[in-house]
Amino acid sequence: MTSGVSKKAVTVAVDAMGGDYAPQEIVKGAIEGARKEGIEIILVGQENAIRKEVMRYDISGLSIHVRNASEVIQEGESPVAALRRKPDASIAVATQLVKTHEADAVMSMGNTGAVMVSAIKILGKLKGIKSPSAGGLLSGFAPNTVVFDLGPTTDCKPHDLLSLAVMGCIVARKILGISNPTVALLSNGSEEGKGNLLVNKAYQIFKESNLNFIGNVEGNDIPAGKANVVVCDGFMGNILIKFCEGLGDSIIERLKVTFGKHLPNVDFDAVSNDLFALTHVAENGGPICGVDGVVIVGHGRSKAPQVADAIHIAKTVVTSNLVEELKTELGNLQ
Repeated sequence: MTSGVSKKAVTVAVDAMGGDYAPQEIVKGAIEGARKEGIEIILVGQENAIRKEVMRYDISGLSIHVRNASEVIQEGESPVAALRRKPDASIAVATQLVKTHEADAVMSMGNTGAVMVSAIKILGKLKGIKSPSAGGLLSGFAPNTVVFDLGPTTDCKPHDLLSLAVMGCIVARKILGISNPTVALLSNGSEEGKGNLLVNKAYQIFKESNLNFIGNVEGNDIPAGKANVVVCDGFMGNILIKFCEGLGDSIIERLKVTFGKHLPNVDFDAVSNDLFALTHVAENGGPICGVDGVVIVGHGRSKAPQVADAIHIAKTVVTSNLVEELKTELGNLQ
């Protein structure tokens, strides 16, 4: 382990201080990811704390480096104000490594707003993008479905939804391996003419596009996998995902009451962990689309397995040239 970096293969800068279980679980997951993926990792954050964690593992044969960053942005802090006050924050330093081409991607399980603001401020937005999107890979209950958008793009115009659809299609092709993904608008009815003014206007634009558009889907169609790319504004998407996560937590609590006394702890834990993985769809991380670089953001409650999965996603996004294809496809919409 060194604090210097000798660039090779794919290099991922990891915000080691981001997330509820940082740096312990982040470091553990990053090392696991480096071993599985055969890539180089730069752990960014408070150097002494990171090195203390790294010393717990055998990293012989791995390319693990440390880059010091003295400050940390906590959940609940205003992203813009925090980044202004804390220029040496771990997420800012990690993102800067992508800007200077010392890393191919940055990954964080920390404050999502800070990750987004850092990406926009340091890497810049792609041409024609109103707001970058954090789409969701529904790897649990709908493994061949992505939802765009899950939060950032709350006030949309119809053409913005078309941009989200293009982003979703590229993610579905590059990460899920679906050559011609089906696209649908999330609405309160499957028939044409259902939905609010935004959905109705977007419907006509989608019909005239080159997308593999199949019309509207309702919320209950998503877990059935009726579309590969489900498009909605970030306001609706964030409510959708938070409801799924909350429902999963409530079901787990109910199962404790119903079955907890009848199942051995190990069996109950296996069931609840499986359900948690199914319903917490943002847990493993996904790309922020629309910025000029590879940025992966995950859930704050992520532990080592989810961090390792996010490392895999980062490598996949880099090697698939997803950002370059986004530039091309979004440019064609102008």
